[in-house]
Amino acid sequence: MHVPDGFINAPTSAVTGVVAAGAVAVSLRGARRELDERTAPLAGLVAAFIFAVQMLNFPVAAGTSGHLLGGALAAILVGPYTGVLCVSVVLLMQGILFADGGLTALGVNITDMAIVTTVVAYALFRGLVKVLPRTRRSVTVASFVAALVSVPAAALAFTFLYWIGGTTDVAIGKVATAMIGVHVLIGIGEAAITALTVGAVVAVRPDLVYGARGLGQRLKLRVNGELVDAPSDTGPAPAPVAARSHRKVWITGLVASLVLAGFVSFYASADPDGLEKVASDKGIDEKAEEHANADSPLADYGVEDIADARVSGGLAGVIGVGVTVVAGSAVFWAVRRRRSDDTSPSSTETTV
Repeated sequence: MHVPDGFINAPTSAVTGVVAAGAVAVSLRGARRELDERTAPLAGLVAAFIFAVQMLNFPVAAGTSGHLLGGALAAILVGPYTGVLCVSVVLLMQGILFADGGLTALGVNITDMAIVTTVVAYALFRGLVKVLPRTRRSVTVASFVAALVSVPAAALAFTFLYWIGGTTDVAIGKVATAMIGVHVLIGIGEAAITALTVGAVVAVRPDLVYGARGLGQRLKLRVNGELVDAPSDTGPAPAPVAARSHRKVWITGLVASLVLAGFVSFYASADPDGLEKVASDKGIDEKAEEHANADSPLADYGVEDIADARVSGGLAGVIGVGVTVVAGSAVFWAVRRRRSDDTSPSSTETTV
């Protein structure tokens, strides 16, 4: 759903740019509370994983494909504020290096793909886990539903922005029907990817899933044939979570991202995604503009001067994963360090 330059007029793009900048600023502050010993090492990896999976377009209808948006996945794994930053980093890397998503439309894309998806998904996820049984399976089910709803919500948000500032005269009702219809189908794929990923992490390291914190069930003891809650002080104290290594999870996630972007992406669907298909069918793309970085050596997810499509696309994917994990990790470690500075004893001292 990457919006190119020319779909939305300049005033609306400027306003969404301000909205996006404000949301990123708020998220930088909010992420200080979310990024701890568990989430900080993984946030950059989550951004890289989203980049990799977004390269895997999957068919959803005749001549139409879809790909992961990632807002729900990021919010559930590392928190909603950090989730907004993860998707924003991905969109920035895609726009600058790969000419995917217009630069003047960056505010539109962040508002639509990072803010809307994250807010809608996490709000719904939190509501569901409060009413569902406190089990790991409930986290997976809630992830599926939240991700499913987040995609048509983003499609509806784009339709609203197009209604305000679209550059072509197209009946908005037709745009809404087409956008929401195809993105409900894409949402099913998004939901499956999100649930499988969250479920896999919950199965091995539930302590690393931000959305699963506090959902563990109390230990049960059988007394006179009945199950009762064990006293909170029963048994030895567990080892501190921070002491558990994240290395295996981090390496596994990075290898998976590299394999997906460097190899599996070659087999992704070549059909236009939902927005591209609707734009072509409804005439939204009549005033689309060439990307400012169309001459980038990595434009269109290929490496310039490499003729072999498999090698070119795979190498571009590997480069993208590497750049995204480095950029994302730098941002999140800086935010984490700022949190440490804010909570250090010297920062809380008062003078008399």
